[in-house]
Amino acid sequence: MKTLRIKWRHLDVEGETCNRCYDTGENLNQEAKRLNRALNPQGIKVEVIETKLDDTQIPQSNTILFNGVPIEDILNIKISENYCDSCTLLLGKNTYCRTVIYEGNEYEDIPAKAIRHAALKILGLMEIRTNESAPGCDCGDKNCC
Repeated sequence: MKTLRIKWRHLDVEGETCNRCYDTGENLNQEAKRLNRALNPQGIKVEVIETKLDDTQIPQSNTILFNGVPIEDILNIKISENYCDSCTLLLGKNTYCRTVIYEGNEYEDIPAKAIRHAALKILGLMEIRTNESAPGCDCGDKNCC
């Protein structure tokens, strides 16, 4: 069976993470389950690896790598940053964290749609298309995938 390894890197302060990293983690876990349901019959397993970072590694926080390749190198995603109130509270100092600009919108978490597209693209299962569902997508929303 072929394995897609998705590594999620995020801040961890005594078991807590910031809101944006938490939301990315929720999106990733949901998409990994969905991808496994769709791809297991094709002989592909999706594995999520969580890497906890400390406060000296903030620039690397809230990143996702697909078989070692950052999501921004797979999709047309630009990386930016803005003030993160949640990290500031966790760390006790003003903190600026990663954001992603995807499909013309800036997100503080990495959206589920981007995670799904990057996974399928790195596996060679789809080119990004508009108004078509991705393989294994059964949500019924033609704009979903």
